[in-house]
Amino acid sequence: MKTREIVQTALITAVIIILGIIPPLPLGFIPVPIVMQNLGIMLAAVILGPKKGTLSILVFLLLALIGFPVLSGGQAGPAVFIGPTGGYLLGWLLTPGMMGYSLSMPFVNRRWSRLAMMWVVGVLAVDVIGSLWLWLVTPISLVGALLSNLAFIPGDTLKVVAAYLVAVRMRTWDGETTRL
Repeated sequence: MKTREIVQTALITAVIIILGIIPPLPLGFIPVPIVMQNLGIMLAAVILGPKKGTLSILVFLLLALIGFPVLSGGQAGPAVFIGPTGGYLLGWLLTPGMMGYSLSMPFVNRRWSRLAMMWVVGVLAVDVIGSLWLWLVTPISLVGALLSNLAFIPGDTLKVVAAYLVAVRMRTWDGETTRL
């Protein structure tokens, strides 16, 4: 990797960490709070692309795994990865690859199709992975876990729109600048 790419990857990792300073909003009915860090995950995916985006998120998650309090609410350590939020963290790691693949599909060539695909991957896929994990590690039923994620949809949709607007300003798709 070139120095510029290393710096970009590190900066996005820092953005994800900084978004973790914003306190999580506990919901009470599930042990997973609303956080702002998933905005940084989506930004990593659309700004850095699949490889560097995944690397940025991997570095972030490794910092959390070894105990640096970089997750929202100052969470860190191996217990977080096997607890109720572990599936969402896995979903975050998979997001850049899934988003890169989905945005490269030939029918995803208009602004609304890109925005929709970002939503499907950045919100829906992560929530499904997180729900499956939540179902496995808590007494919540699968249907209950899936339904509880409906609380995340409005805020996460706004985060997707924000990530899309940033991506439009900072990145090109298919060699031409995307315009709103």
